[in-house]
Order: sequence, then C-alpha cells, then structure tokens
Amino acid sequence: MQFEPSQLEQTLQTSFGLSQFRIGQKEIISGILSKKDVLAVLPTGGGKSLCFQFPAIFAQQLVIVISPLIALMKDQVMSLQKKGIPSGCLYSGQTDAEKRVIFQDIEKGGTYVLYLSPERVQKEGFQRWIQKRPIALFAIDEAHCVSQWGHDFRAEYSQLEVLKKLRPDVPVLALTASATPTVLADISMNLKLQKPERRVHGFYRPNLYYQVEFCADEEAKYAMLLQGLKQTPEGRVIIYCGTRKVTEELASHLRKKNSKVGFYHAGLSTEERTKTQEAYAKGDLRILVATNAFGMGIDQPDVRLVAHYQMPANIDSLYQEMGRAGRDGLDSTCLMLYSKKDKGLQTYFITTSEAPQEIKNNRWRNLDALVNYAEGGECRHAEILTYYKDAQRIERCGHCDTCLPQSPRKIDRPLEALKAPTKKSKVSKSKVDLATVGLDPEQEARFQLLKKWRKEKAKELDTPAFVVFSDQTLKHLAIQNPQSLEELKNVHGIGEAKLAKFGWDLIAELGN
Repeated sequence: MQFEPSQLEQTLQTSFGLSQFRIGQKEIISGILSKKDVLAVLPTGGGKSLCFQFPAIFAQQLVIVISPLIALMKDQVMSLQKKGIPSGCLYSGQTDAEKRVIFQDIEKGGTYVLYLSPERVQKEGFQRWIQKRPIALFAIDEAHCVSQWGHDFRAEYSQLEVLKKLRPDVPVLALTASATPTVLADISMNLKLQKPERRVHGFYRPNLYYQVEFCADEEAKYAMLLQGLKQTPEGRVIIYCGTRKVTEELASHLRKKNSKVGFYHAGLSTEERTKTQEAYAKGDLRILVATNAFGMGIDQPDVRLVAHYQMPANIDSLYQEMGRAGRDGLDSTCLMLYSKKDKGLQTYFITTSEAPQEIKNNRWRNLDALVNYAEGGECRHAEILTYYKDAQRIERCGHCDTCLPQSPRKIDRPLEALKAPTKKSKVSKSKVDLATVGLDPEQEARFQLLKKWRKEKAKELDTPAFVVFSDQTLKHLAIQNPQSLEELKNVHGIGEAKLAKFGWDLIAELGN
C-alpha cells in the first residue's frame, strides 16, 4: 500500500484523537501497511493496541487480533466502539445471535477489528471463512506465549502458524511486552514469519525508580515491605509473591496494619478473581498481594509501587510485572526484595518441573541471569535496555539504586532490616559468605579494575554487564586473586562456559 507519512498523522488525530505516535508505533505500523511481517516489542504501557487497530482504519479492512484474555478483548472492543470504530470479539459463552451480529457487520466490508482466542483459529469453519475475506492484518498479542523459551508458553499458541499457511498474503504482527532476542527468534520460527522487521522500543521508563534489596531473612524482608508501604501513602500498590500460600499469609498480615488489602492467585475461583480484580480497578482495594497470575491485561494508571516480595523466575517476568507501575507517567518505585531463600524456591520449581531438559537448562540460565542482575552494580535501566536489545541505549539513568542511591523514591532500610539474621546459616563459610566481607585496599583496587574490564567487555559483546559476571563474582576474584585457569574454577559464578569465554582475559587482568 502506497501512503504518505502525513496521512498516518492525520488518521491518528481524526480517528484516535492523538497528536503524535509513541516511540516505535509509527515504524511498526509503516511495516504492516507495506505488507511486511513485523516482530514488535513494546513494553507495558507502550501503546501496543494502536499498532493493530490503526491498520484496520487506514486500510479500511478487517484486522483479526488473537488475544488470550476475554476480559481484555471486551475492554478493547468497548474502547473502540466508544470511538465509533467497528469492532467485536468472539468468545465462549456468547449466544448464536450475538455472533451472527458480528459476522453481519463484517460482511458489510470496510474497517473492522475482530478479537478472538487462539483456540478459535483452529476451527475448520473459521479457517474456511478467513480464506474468503479481504484482511489487512493478523495481529498476535502476547506473542511470547508462542515460544517455548518465553515466560508464559501456551500450547494453543503454538498452532498459530496455520495463519501463514492459510493466508500467506496477509502480514502478521507478533506483539509482546517483553522478549529477549532468543524468544523473538523462536516466535518468528514458530509463526513462519517471512523476513520480519524487528522493532524493539520503549523499554526505558524514566518515571520508574528501580531498586533491589538483599534481605538476610523474612523479618528483614517484611520490615522493608512495610517501609515501602509507609513511603507510598497514595496510589495503588501491587506486591508479587512466588506461592499462593505466601500470598494469602502476607495479605492477612498486611490487613492488620493497612486497610483495603486483597489477594489474588490462580487457586481462587473465576468469580473470586473477577471480584478482586474489579475491586482493585474501582479503588475498593488499594494494596493487592498476588502471584504472577495477576497481570496480563491489567491497566491501572496510578500504581505507585510494585514490590516483588519474592524473586520471580526470570528477568522477563520481573520486567513485565514492574511495568505495571507508573502507567500514567508519574514517578513510581519498583522494589525487588531478594534473599537466598527465594533462589531456593525457584530452584525447587525448576527441579520438580516435568519440562524437557533443554527447557529446564534454559530456566536455570534465566534464573542465574536474574540473580546476577540483583547482585549487579551497573545502572539497572541501562542493563535492561541492553538485555532486550532496545533501539535506545543509555550509560546512566540517574534514577535507580545504583545511579542515585539517595533518591527520595528509594525505599529506606529500617532498623529491623539492618540487623543480622536470627538463625545461623547451616554452612559456616560458604562461597556466598566470602563476598560479604569488606575488601582491603589491595582487593578493592582489583575489584575496581575488574569492574572496568567487565564494563568494556559487556559493551564489546553488546550484552548486559550482569551476563558477563555479577558483582559478587568480581568480589570473589578480587579476594582470591587467581593466577591460573585451574584456580579460576574455584571462584563463585565461574563455570566451564564462563571459564572458556573469559578465563584468559581474567588472568591477563589480574596478572597486571
């Protein structure tokens, strides 16, 4: 389709009432209108829905959107209809009459945005139907569900390659809020995309303050959380936990000190989950304690604090859940509370999983990356941008716990969180304990030298510094000062792969 850039702006203003595109939107839409497949990553709040709604209006044709959530489909249809844009969604529980109205509207031709579930795409009747229609676009929302390496793989998504087989002439837009280059490659392969344009934008959220705090025990962690709530008197709060049990117990404790506290997890009935979600949306609940079951499709603008009470499984989950803070663009804080026990919980989940070994190995790598991120000493926003290969890169953000430790947005450590753990460790002198001791001047000099080397190596490889080595590993290196590959094997965080990749470099640096 031939079009002038000015035509895109005009349609944006007249149909959506917006004065300008957000970062990445125009490039994504231009690719679609040029009949190209597009892989797009726009974080939570980045305006993903416009990327598939816009082509329906501009091309005046049908756009089919695959979405996993009925509630989200309904919300988007309601929003479009308020703007006077023809749209509808097909889902289980509808009457035949309701479905008939939708198909009759589509038969009239012209602009229409149709939402449906991935399961419906597999129905033979629907497949015959889409082969006879003029269609501008197939949009697959939450496309990370296609990938076995993604954080939320869904079997029903893996069969969506049928769209390219049925209609190779129709461009496909695969959209997600967070996906690493590995996941994007897997999405492209599984959907049979043809030379897709990759558009990764918007991971930098300047209104968010990123903070990670190591907590010696559960008492320290709870004290940090209470301090976070004390420093966040306005707006909504989401607290993520790793298990249903902790979710309910924590909500129960918080109710004794705060009003309007609720909890949400997949073990609740559909009715209970819907009731809780609606109460949170209305403001009847201000603080919501939840597992990762709460999130997809959530769009509350005034979430001022997102706290991870337990470390999630990977950086993708962490980033997507942090992204629910500050959707209105105002200052908000994202706090992850991290303890050795949390890593143990994620280790248990991986060990007891029935997933194939290859997927388990990938989960181990993802967990290690998150632990290294938590223990890292570089700018947290800069590391995230590099991790996702965002089109934008920065050196220092000026609003994370590394760049601005004295920020008024930082959650202060109360006295209860500063004291030593009440129970003694079973391991008297583990490798992890070694890195907590202070460094003497000579060791500190080596540590700074290694940090400089790590930063340069990360830049050379275009990878986050924490993927090279964590601060904890660098401290071990500074303390132990290994002078051979054999001695490097005894350093915390250096396995065979890291030894082969960086071993000689480290020996050279430490030998100077």
